[in-house]
Amino acid sequence: MLVRVPPVKVGILANPQKPDARRVIGELREALARYGIESVLESVTAEWVGESGGVAGRDFQKEVDVAAVLGGDGTMLHAVARLGVFEKPVAGVNIGTLGFLTSCTDGELDLFASALATGEFRTSRRTLLEARVCDNGEPMDPFYALNEITLARGQTGRLVSLLATVGGEVLNHYRADGLIVATPTGSTAYSLSAGGPLIEPAANVFLITPICPHSLSQRTLVISDDVEIVLSPERKEEGAMLFTVDGRETVPISKGTRIIVRKADHGFHLLRLEGRSFYEALRQKLKWSGG
Repeated sequence: MLVRVPPVKVGILANPQKPDARRVIGELREALARYGIESVLESVTAEWVGESGGVAGRDFQKEVDVAAVLGGDGTMLHAVARLGVFEKPVAGVNIGTLGFLTSCTDGELDLFASALATGEFRTSRRTLLEARVCDNGEPMDPFYALNEITLARGQTGRLVSLLATVGGEVLNHYRADGLIVATPTGSTAYSLSAGGPLIEPAANVFLITPICPHSLSQRTLVISDDVEIVLSPERKEEGAMLFTVDGRETVPISKGTRIIVRKADHGFHLLRLEGRSFYEALRQKLKWSGG
């Protein structure tokens, strides 16, 4: 979607683990100010740089018009949890090289600020996964993933047995190191490493990819994203498995517990500068060459 109305206020959220994050915060605020754009720091970011008056990430929806996430693709994944429901553009500023999820690098801050001032940018709505852990009672609060959720073996080092159902029907009884449920955005991440296909971000599908399956015939399945997927361990003696969300939260899962996965009601709106595309990122990150 092409956006023509320039934003009034930008909320900045940074990864303090990045060595140059402080410098980039300052340079971004200066660039935005040159174009008359107000900025505010997310509360944890503000505390880290020693400022008061920050805004909680969960309050960005009502306080800012664009969220700028400084770090890299990993920081963007963590921003999903820190922002909560945020149905406005999210721009990733990569401190380093351009990533799959980021809009620009830290060397392109003036270009980024200019694009915001003129409204010459696009947004790409990305599907989020909603996953709930249900342990013989009320399910836990939902987890949201931009890339994928996984249910994988714990500390045993052995293959595990798990059941996957799709739309209420048995898909398979897997013997593997685990199983990945990924969005199209996540097709370039863990699922790809496990042998899954690349999927265009706007496709209305999910991927179910086994991790190192016992049978080589067990391959990635591409399904519609309007069905519910349920994953559950099948053998108590294999010990607890580990449920993870975009590499963030980790929850031990034992036999009798189900992971219920569906398409989230809200999405994640990645900001793209004019002339930048998913295909350009593929060529760069996967080092495609030819012709």
